[in-house]
Amino acid sequence: MAELCFELNGQPQAVQADDNDSLLDVLRHTCHQKATRFGCGLSQCGACHVLVDQHAVPACSTPMWAVTGKRVVTVEGLGTAEQPHALQTAFAQVQAAQCGYCSSGMLITAAALLHTTPRPTPEQVRAALQGNLCRCGAHNRIVRAVCQAAEAMGVS
Repeated sequence: MAELCFELNGQPQAVQADDNDSLLDVLRHTCHQKATRFGCGLSQCGACHVLVDQHAVPACSTPMWAVTGKRVVTVEGLGTAEQPHALQTAFAQVQAAQCGYCSSGMLITAAALLHTTPRPTPEQVRAALQGNLCRCGAHNRIVRAVCQAAEAMGVS
Protein backbone atom coordinates (compact mmCIF):
# COMPACT_ATOMS: atom_id res chain seq x y z
CA MET A 1 0.00 0.00 0.00
CA ALA A 2 1.07 3.52 -0.72
CA GLU A 3 -0.29 6.97 -0.14
CA LEU A 4 -2.06 8.07 -3.31
CA CYS A 5 -3.12 11.69 -3.73
CA PHE A 6 -5.87 13.14 -5.87
CA GLU A 7 -8.58 15.79 -5.65
CA LEU A 8 -12.07 14.59 -4.77
CA ASN A 9 -15.01 16.95 -5.19
CA GLY A 10 -12.71 19.95 -4.85
CA GLN A 11 -10.84 18.69 -1.78
CA PRO A 12 -7.34 17.17 -1.65
CA GLN A 13 -7.34 13.48 -0.74
CA ALA A 14 -4.50 11.25 0.41
CA VAL A 15 -5.54 7.61 0.73
CA GLN A 16 -3.75 4.40 1.55
CA ALA A 17 -4.36 2.07 -1.38
CA ASP A 18 -2.65 -0.22 -3.83
CA ASP A 19 -1.98 1.23 -7.27
CA ASN A 20 -4.33 -1.32 -8.85
CA ASP A 21 -7.21 -0.93 -6.38
CA SER A 22 -10.28 0.25 -8.24
CA LEU A 23 -11.30 3.85 -7.91
CA LEU A 24 -14.82 2.63 -7.12
CA ASP A 25 -13.66 0.63 -4.09
CA VAL A 26 -11.62 3.54 -2.77
CA LEU A 27 -14.45 6.03 -3.33
CA ARG A 28 -17.06 3.87 -1.61
CA HIS A 29 -15.04 2.25 1.18
CA THR A 30 -12.30 4.76 1.98
CA CYS A 31 -13.79 8.11 0.93
CA HIS A 32 -17.41 7.19 1.84
CA GLN A 33 -18.87 8.46 -1.45
CA LYS A 34 -21.82 6.07 -1.61
CA ALA A 35 -23.74 7.55 -4.57
CA THR A 36 -21.27 6.04 -7.04
CA ARG A 37 -22.78 2.60 -7.60
CA PHE A 38 -21.36 -0.81 -8.37
CA GLY A 39 -23.29 -2.12 -11.35
CA CYS A 40 -21.73 -4.75 -13.57
CA GLY A 41 -18.07 -4.41 -12.59
CA LEU A 42 -17.16 -4.67 -16.29
CA SER A 43 -17.37 -1.02 -17.44
CA GLN A 44 -20.53 -1.79 -19.40
CA CYS A 45 -23.43 -0.28 -17.45
CA GLY A 46 -22.36 3.24 -16.48
CA ALA A 47 -23.64 3.07 -12.89
CA CYS A 48 -20.15 3.79 -11.54
CA HIS A 49 -19.22 6.71 -13.79
CA VAL A 50 -17.31 9.59 -12.21
CA LEU A 51 -15.60 12.58 -13.74
CA VAL A 52 -11.82 12.43 -13.97
CA ASP A 53 -10.54 15.76 -15.22
CA GLN A 54 -13.99 16.43 -16.75
CA HIS A 55 -14.20 13.05 -18.57
CA ALA A 56 -16.75 10.41 -17.55
CA VAL A 57 -14.95 7.17 -16.72
CA PRO A 58 -16.07 3.86 -15.18
CA ALA A 59 -14.74 3.85 -11.62
CA CYS A 60 -15.06 0.05 -11.40
CA SER A 61 -12.23 -0.50 -13.87
CA THR A 62 -10.16 2.63 -13.25
CA PRO A 63 -7.08 1.79 -11.16
CA MET A 64 -5.99 4.25 -8.53
CA TRP A 65 -2.68 4.90 -10.28
CA ALA A 66 -4.69 6.43 -13.14
CA VAL A 67 -6.20 9.16 -10.94
CA THR A 68 -3.13 10.13 -8.95
CA GLY A 69 -2.77 13.90 -9.21
CA LYS A 70 -6.10 14.28 -11.04
CA ARG A 71 -9.49 15.84 -10.25
CA VAL A 72 -12.25 13.33 -9.48
CA VAL A 73 -15.87 14.43 -9.15
CA THR A 74 -18.65 12.14 -7.96
CA VAL A 75 -22.33 13.03 -8.08
CA GLU A 76 -21.93 14.30 -4.49
CA GLY A 77 -19.53 16.91 -5.89
CA LEU A 78 -21.75 18.19 -8.70
CA GLY A 79 -23.81 20.38 -6.38
CA THR A 80 -25.11 20.70 -2.86
CA ALA A 81 -28.55 20.43 -1.32
CA GLU A 82 -28.58 24.22 -1.08
CA GLN A 83 -27.20 24.79 -4.58
CA PRO A 84 -27.81 21.74 -6.76
CA HIS A 85 -26.24 21.49 -10.20
CA ALA A 86 -28.65 22.34 -13.02
CA LEU A 87 -28.67 18.65 -13.99
CA GLN A 88 -29.73 17.60 -10.51
CA THR A 89 -32.52 20.17 -10.52
CA ALA A 90 -33.71 19.12 -13.98
CA PHE A 91 -33.64 15.41 -13.08
CA ALA A 92 -35.89 16.14 -10.09
CA GLN A 93 -38.23 18.44 -12.03
CA VAL A 94 -38.65 16.02 -14.95
CA GLN A 95 -38.76 12.98 -12.64
CA ALA A 96 -35.94 11.43 -14.63
CA ALA A 97 -35.28 8.68 -12.11
CA GLN A 98 -37.43 5.81 -10.99
CA CYS A 99 -35.35 3.44 -8.87
CA GLY A 100 -32.39 5.84 -9.01
CA TYR A 101 -29.69 3.18 -9.26
CA CYS A 102 -28.34 4.50 -12.57
CA SER A 103 -28.91 8.18 -11.79
CA SER A 104 -25.47 9.07 -10.47
CA GLY A 105 -23.81 7.62 -13.55
CA MET A 106 -26.33 9.33 -15.83
CA LEU A 107 -25.75 12.68 -14.12
CA ILE A 108 -21.98 12.33 -14.39
CA THR A 109 -22.08 11.33 -18.04
CA ALA A 110 -24.45 14.21 -18.78
CA ALA A 111 -22.13 16.64 -16.96
CA ALA A 112 -19.23 15.47 -19.13
CA LEU A 113 -21.38 15.94 -22.24
CA LEU A 114 -22.38 19.47 -21.27
CA HIS A 115 -18.73 20.31 -20.62
CA THR A 116 -17.77 19.42 -24.19
CA THR A 117 -21.11 20.07 -25.93
CA PRO A 118 -22.96 22.89 -24.19
CA ARG A 119 -25.86 22.85 -26.67
CA PRO A 120 -26.57 19.15 -27.23
CA THR A 121 -29.42 17.97 -29.38
CA PRO A 122 -31.59 15.17 -28.01
CA GLU A 123 -29.79 12.82 -30.41
CA GLN A 124 -26.41 13.87 -29.01
CA VAL A 125 -27.67 13.30 -25.47
CA ARG A 126 -28.90 9.81 -26.41
CA ALA A 127 -25.56 9.00 -28.04
CA ALA A 128 -23.60 10.23 -25.02
CA LEU A 129 -25.76 8.17 -22.64
CA GLN A 130 -25.77 4.96 -24.66
CA GLY A 131 -23.21 3.41 -22.29
CA ASN A 132 -25.44 4.09 -19.28
CA LEU A 133 -28.04 1.39 -18.80
CA CYS A 134 -31.39 2.05 -17.16
CA ARG A 135 -33.76 -0.83 -16.56
CA CYS A 136 -36.65 1.44 -15.53
CA GLY A 137 -37.10 2.88 -19.00
CA ALA A 138 -36.69 6.52 -17.98
CA HIS A 139 -34.41 7.36 -20.92
CA ASN A 140 -36.79 9.83 -22.59
CA ARG A 141 -37.20 11.76 -19.34
CA ILE A 142 -33.44 11.68 -18.79
CA VAL A 143 -32.85 13.14 -22.27
CA ARG A 144 -35.43 15.87 -21.55
CA ALA A 145 -33.74 16.62 -18.22
CA VAL A 146 -30.30 16.99 -19.81
CA CYS A 147 -31.67 19.35 -22.47
CA GLN A 148 -33.55 21.31 -19.79
CA ALA A 149 -30.37 21.61 -17.71
CA ALA A 150 -28.42 22.87 -20.72
CA GLU A 151 -31.08 25.52 -21.25
CA ALA A 152 -31.04 26.48 -17.54
CA MET A 153 -27.27 26.82 -17.68
CA GLY A 154 -27.76 29.38 -20.42
CA VAL A 155 -26.02 27.32 -23.06
CA SER A 156 -28.93 26.25 -25.25
